[in-house]
Amino acid sequence: MLRTLFLVFLKIGAFTFGGGYAMIALLENEFVEKNFTAPAEDVNALTIDVKNRKIELLPSENGQICITYYESDKEFYELNRTEEKELRMTYAENKQWGDYVGRKTAPENRTVRIELPQSALHSLTLNTTNADISLPPLSVLNSVTVSVNNGNIALENLNPGNSVTLNAKNGNISGTIAGTMDEFAIHTQVKKGESNLPPEKETGTKTLLASANNGNIQLNFLGQNE
Repeated sequence: MLRTLFLVFLKIGAFTFGGGYAMIALLENEFVEKNFTAPAEDVNALTIDVKNRKIELLPSENGQICITYYESDKEFYELNRTEEKELRMTYAENKQWGDYVGRKTAPENRTVRIELPQSALHSLTLNTTNADISLPPLSVLNSVTVSVNNGNIALENLNPGNSVTLNAKNGNISGTIAGTMDEFAIHTQVKKGESNLPPEKETGTKTLLASANNGNIQLNFLGQNE
């Protein structure tokens, strides 16, 4: 504890000008690592709705849903779990106009890391701005929805049970999807970019919706009939 306080005040002394009020502002914006853990059977749907935060999904090593994030007095999150077993994480802030001048949150404090067991969720929804979202090999029983404004979406062997919706503005959508193209009805929309997928494909037992504005779509299917 004493070592942590020493490092905090050392940082403040090295970079602060303006006396006590400036020191108070920096103290209030000091980030602390937080962790949330829930048994996989207690969560059917997960929604992460943040801004200016990179979202990284990782395989769970203990069969539980684990979320690692960083909070300060100025930037924090609200976590709520409903009776329907939906876990929702929402970004919130308590900033004054002066908090936006000359300050930038360190990259490690702008990352939300989520560890997920395979096939644990019925639905997964991820939203962020000014950052990327990356998904590891992952199976979701029903639907996956990923949206980014000013960032990229990267998938690796995503296996949606029913549907996947991907939206990127000022960013690219890339990666791999489990199965074959024949399995998916496809609708894509691209503005100021290119796509390797057809704009429309009506047949398929699953649905893939992908939209990129000022970005490209490059998605490949891991099955044999691409």
